[in-house]
Amino acid sequence: MVKKTIADVDVKGKRVLMRVDFNVPIEDGKVGDDKRIREALPTIKYVLDHGAKSLVLMSHLGRPKGPQDKAKYSMKPAADRLAELLGKPVKLAPDVIGPEVKKMVDALGQGEVLMLENLRIYPDEIKDGKDFAKELATYGDLYVNDAFGTSHRAHASMHAVPEIMGPGKRVAGFLIEKELKFLGEALGNPKKPFVAILGGAKVSDKIGVIESLIKKADEIIIGGAMAYTFFLARGQAIGTSLVEMDKVDEARHLEALAGAKMHLPVDTVVVAEIKEDAPNEIVEGDIPDDKEGVDIGPKSRKRFAEVIGRAKTIFWNGPMGVFEKKPFDEGTVAIARAVANATQNGAVSVIGGGDSAAAIAAAGLEDKVSHISTGGGASLEFLEGLELPGVAILDNK
Repeated sequence: MVKKTIADVDVKGKRVLMRVDFNVPIEDGKVGDDKRIREALPTIKYVLDHGAKSLVLMSHLGRPKGPQDKAKYSMKPAADRLAELLGKPVKLAPDVIGPEVKKMVDALGQGEVLMLENLRIYPDEIKDGKDFAKELATYGDLYVNDAFGTSHRAHASMHAVPEIMGPGKRVAGFLIEKELKFLGEALGNPKKPFVAILGGAKVSDKIGVIESLIKKADEIIIGGAMAYTFFLARGQAIGTSLVEMDKVDEARHLEALAGAKMHLPVDTVVVAEIKEDAPNEIVEGDIPDDKEGVDIGPKSRKRFAEVIGRAKTIFWNGPMGVFEKKPFDEGTVAIARAVANATQNGAVSVIGGGDSAAAIAAAGLEDKVSHISTGGGASLEFLEGLELPGVAILDNK
């Protein structure tokens, strides 16, 4: 179903409660990468420009263990950066709930912005706690979800709050709208050939996605550490490479199901120890007992680039190796360049968030692809055909 957006409702004079995804890297008390904050700006500015009485923002940051971690995982750096981008003050609440916060919310003047402290300092956020959600729901007349990256979680701020606020008061922001458009239109009815590229560490994270893609995609490229589980399923030696022993049978089944459309690496960069600039070699076939795979080799890069070059639709989630350490980023960068080149030649490319988005950014190719999703896990679940609780609860058009 198509969801109502902030543009479909009148915000004038209303108190708007908005869930954003400001889970950004913090370095020395400042935001390191503000992409997620910038992605939320169109919705935030729309609310303020269209006469909302006030705007209360809520987000999580990192993985605090409880209220004792409030200072360590404070939203202050994100609030400060948002204030810079907006060119106006953004107040920071001392907590998420409680009388002092409620007093600040009620005292907000016309067009003022308040950011709550980190939602996840309260375990009830993750537990979808109703009492916690009831208090949050009193902060607004209208609920807006613009946090695609956490929409696959039925957390209190994503599900219970809009549920309590009720129909007619819960809409999507422009970022959610954009994500659903690209993921739904581009991948729901893809132009052929449709090539899916999956990497990262675990097969278990992507079993459902691979099963779904076998039905939809024309070709599936597998890289990263998850490839070694497939290697083992083939009877190939993998040395000390990362593997999921309990998923070997599943990998064997998936490859049999996919047949010729699945492409695995034909050569591997291996090391004795994973560290920056570690001595390495390229092997084809079996990986020596004392070595570990860290990247796809040059033959694989070339073959994968040829497959990607034929594509009209591309979905990519997950790196091809240990791309955080040079020179083992070369396989991932090669894929990023192949995706960018295919996009420039008319393909629609969707980057499924997380490490793939970081790789595209590191290669300076952000403006050379069609869409970079802000939610890795959410984009995978959407692609798998699973319902996203944070989206499902929003009002339909």
